Amino acid sequence: MAYIKPFKAIRPAKDKVSYVTSRSYQEHSKEELDAILHYNPFSFLHIINPGYKFDKKVTGSERFHLVHNRYLEFLEDNILMKDAQDCFYLYEIKKNDYSCCGFFCATSVNDYKNNVIKIHENTLDNREKMFANYLETVEFNAEPVLITYENNKVIADIIDKEKDKNPDYLFTTTDRISHKLWAVSNKTVIQNLQKAFSKVEALYIADGHHRSASSKLLAENLKKRNPNHSGKEPYNFFMSYLIPESEIKIFEFNRMVKDLKGLSKKEFLIKLDTYFRIENKGSMLYKPTKKHHFSMYMDGEFYSLYLRKKVYPFSDALSELDTQILFKTVLEPILGINDLRNDRRIEYGYGKHNVISMKDDIDNGKFAVGFSLVPVTISEIKAIADAGLVMPPKSTYIEPKLRSGLAIYEL
Repeated sequence: MAYIKPFKAIRPAKDKVSYVTSRSYQEHSKEELDAILHYNPFSFLHIINPGYKFDKKVTGSERFHLVHNRYLEFLEDNILMKDAQDCFYLYEIKKNDYSCCGFFCATSVNDYKNNVIKIHENTLDNREKMFANYLETVEFNAEPVLITYENNKVIADIIDKEKDKNPDYLFTTTDRISHKLWAVSNKTVIQNLQKAFSKVEALYIADGHHRSASSKLLAENLKKRNPNHSGKEPYNFFMSYLIPESEIKIFEFNRMVKDLKGLSKKEFLIKLDTYFRIENKGSMLYKPTKKHHFSMYMDGEFYSLYLRKKVYPFSDALSELDTQILFKTVLEPILGINDLRNDRRIEYGYGKHNVISMKDDIDNGKFAVGFSLVPVTISEIKAIADAGLVMPPKSTYIEPKLRSGLAIYEL
């Protein structure tokens, strides 16, 4: 059963919260990042880009130490402040077509190791080690793991009741997203949430597999070096944002390939015919409509590809996943792409407008062919995690995407 723990968060001063929190570092263009660092001295991006202060690019352990120093400066200047009480932190996000509400808490490394917190992606050892070293040096965790759980009325009622109160934060960011945060310190409410989650059999990582794996590695490393290890130390937990599965939004990742591996267009279509019923849809924009149905764009035309189920055996939850089907029927055997993560002949795109940009890139000669898929469902994610299987890379793009620096967990 799942164990969740309140914690004393490091949070932005109320009058500076809209200036401090930021989108993920990777989401900014270089020009946007430079502008924020130049004009906003309160941005959390100053902490994770510490070389800006010295007009110097820093990497590795030098960067990690400077991140820690910038963090201490934000604390000393009261830009960031530590709460006096252990809390859960409800956080609601609203934009035009989407809203969700979950909460920040500390989740257990033991739950992760014992498969109470379940995964659906593989991680890379070098990234795990790098991020574990980063966490040990900076001594804080500012980016939560996004975790989902089955809709639960008891949990929903507790959260809804707390949301009736005035929020601690209420602000809107320049991307027109509204943010609310409530610090829940009432011990009875905390205990009721913990009791409700003690009856939840499994939690599922939606986003943040490397962060959770690195937290496990950090806990193992620090345990070995701590002769008085009790299991209650902060490093035995990692910060997560828990959200009901109905409020997760999943987008597809489309696939674009740079060449047909020497095949002509006709030869390629003939090979596809083994596994798919193919229909030429012409030049008008065309997207897939259901599971096991794909859209392909090549040489100025869209094609509908319906899987021939009699010639493709379904053996487990992974074999039924569309990204796996495309890999096993097209990308690997026909186009010779064996490594979906590292092969430079393949690239990925997500979002409702990606089909248009994919078409443009193919028309401009950047790619030879592109494939559109329907989004993976939360049921498919859970089935694969429950079976101990892992999805192909870039199978899901999941919202919400959380802001950095809103709640920080000290290790």
